Amino acid sequence: MSTTYARVLLAGTVAAGVGALLLDLRVPAGHLDRIGVEPGWTGGLPGLALAAAGAVVAARRPGNRLGPVLGALGLWWALDGLAASWLAVATGGPGTLPGASTAFWVFQRLGAGLLLGLPLVLVLFPDGRPPRGRVRWLAWASVAASAALPLVLLTVPSWVVQEVTAGDPLPAPLAGLELDPFALPLPDAGYAVAVRVAQALVPLGVVLALVVVVLRHRRATGRERAQGRWLVWAALVDALVMVGVTVLPSLGTVGLTVAVAVTAAAVTVAVVDPGVVDVDRLLADTLVVAVPVLVSVVLDLAVLGGTSWLLGGRLPQREALVLAVVVAVGVWLPLRERLTRVVRRVVGGREDPYDVVAGLARGLEDSPGPQDELAAVARAVAGAVRSRWVGVEVVQGDGRAVLVEHGERPRDTRALPVTYRSETIGRLLLPARGVPGRLRPAEERLLADVVRQAAAAVRTTLLAEELQRSRAQLVGAVEDERRRLRRDLHDGLGPMLAAVATRIDTARITARKDPAAADEVLGRARADVTGMLAEVRRLVHGLRPPALDDVGLVGAVRQLASALGPGVGAVPGVGTEVAVEADDLSGLPAAVEVAAYRIVAEALTNVGRHAAASTAVVRLRREDGAVVVEVADDGVGIVAGTPAGVGLVALRERAAELGGTCEVSPAAPGTRVLARLPLAGAETPAAGVEAAGAGAEAPAAGAEARAAGAPVGVVREGAA
Repeated sequence: MSTTYARVLLAGTVAAGVGALLLDLRVPAGHLDRIGVEPGWTGGLPGLALAAAGAVVAARRPGNRLGPVLGALGLWWALDGLAASWLAVATGGPGTLPGASTAFWVFQRLGAGLLLGLPLVLVLFPDGRPPRGRVRWLAWASVAASAALPLVLLTVPSWVVQEVTAGDPLPAPLAGLELDPFALPLPDAGYAVAVRVAQALVPLGVVLALVVVVLRHRRATGRERAQGRWLVWAALVDALVMVGVTVLPSLGTVGLTVAVAVTAAAVTVAVVDPGVVDVDRLLADTLVVAVPVLVSVVLDLAVLGGTSWLLGGRLPQREALVLAVVVAVGVWLPLRERLTRVVRRVVGGREDPYDVVAGLARGLEDSPGPQDELAAVARAVAGAVRSRWVGVEVVQGDGRAVLVEHGERPRDTRALPVTYRSETIGRLLLPARGVPGRLRPAEERLLADVVRQAAAAVRTTLLAEELQRSRAQLVGAVEDERRRLRRDLHDGLGPMLAAVATRIDTARITARKDPAAADEVLGRARADVTGMLAEVRRLVHGLRPPALDDVGLVGAVRQLASALGPGVGAVPGVGTEVAVEADDLSGLPAAVEVAAYRIVAEALTNVGRHAAASTAVVRLRREDGAVVVEVADDGVGIVAGTPAGVGLVALRERAAELGGTCEVSPAAPGTRVLARLPLAGAETPAAGVEAAGAGAEAPAAGAEARAAGAPVGVVREGAA
């Protein structure tokens, strides 16, 4: 119902404003000045702003009485302008048109009731109900004081009002109208006293309404407190408008429209959604603009007044004005930055977001290590929210957290998660109590954005250090493998080759004298060569299984599966039927093929040794730029609390070398091994090293996690 009522009021306001504009076009030139009336359309604009605000409030907050009140005020304002326009038209010709007296009475008498609008809105703000308790009597007193002038004007003759307010007699075009149908028979002095007293009560009513707002704001918390700050912002803008109108009186109509529109907009935002804009920052920015304006005006007036007093008329007005501007700029500019900081500190206690980010960037550039970078983040956040304590926690690649605190830690704290690319990478810790702890959603979003970028930078540094350690470990592993190959070649194949060469020489020497002995020596040499061939196959198979080159990854896995047949298990007579389900995996990088083959081989070996399973399934597929390897069995499963063995650790490390993951988890029934091997960055050995360093479970990270007692990549309790 209130929504429909507000829409009707808005439509009536628009119609009245358009009507006033059309009537103003028919007013003779100069007639408005003769009767002392402003164009009627100037009342339609503020009325439209109020009515539109009322319609929005009624639509978004149907139970709030401020919507109908604002709509009624808007219509009242527009009708007042329409009455003024008809009064000008009715008295602008040679004769007086009908309705001129009624139009004057509506415009001059009822129009004074518009002064009641501001106190009424203030005492009903923000929920549309007057305050409770003793403050309610103060609210009604402010409304009564504001209503005194309209009531008095209804009973005082027009000529008295004209003399008291303007000091001039009633304009001639209005003198012949019936203007005072409700005038009371009082002495002239009594009329004047009543008007002056009523005029004095108008500002008193506004002051009492402001007192009500202040008292409600002091007791308010959360949303209602933010709503009150919107009124403060509107009052500040209105004060700026008043200063501008004082300096340039010709802008009075524009200033009035702007003031009413700003107030209506502020009330609407405060009632509907006070958090849509950071009102503290808006208030601070407005003050930063307002204070220079006021200072400039005061300085200009002081310079102009002082120049006139000292030099009299010897300095032309143009030169005096230029001097005033130069002095104002020279005094103000050095104080601007300092005053800006003071204003922001007084208003909200929050620094400008750009200053926070810029200061944080400088701190990060000057920080030599991750700990110092986190300390810079904590200092920047503490300065931004004026908190005595701030903690910043970042999770490393191995799952352990690094915490840096600034200040003395309070008893109760609150945590804001810090996410980056949908991953929680840390937490921002703040006091649970006190002003810094009561952050509004906009401030929390600002801090989250700032800390997110800083934490991402710190995490990148930590990951870079882990990458360096992983590279060093990989280089060491490569050197160890080269050392092993050198030892196997030198200590194994080398002596065997020397023995074969010796036997061949011996056979050559004895061949003429004793062919049978020579043939026996050559037979032993042939056996030595056969042994060397087996050793070479073993070394080559250790580098890369030949089956991968012969039949590809899927074929090699099928060969492994066929080997785990009946009678092959750890218990005699117990075997496992293995099924292989695979996509077309041709064209895979060599490193991915080897890792997938080794993971399947190790997993099937564990099935044969420990699972006592009747069936197992190996699944190989491409998925989102990676090869997914899955080995599931229906065996006895993993007993909770069982520590991870060497085989399971090897599975995870093989996946981690390519930047992938490997999880060993219980299934229903049995066990499931699930590995994900990314294809990006695995085309060359160098790319494989990069991927190993950048992976979430790099070898170095896995070693550190095992040293700390935390399994890497396991989503279960216990391991076989």
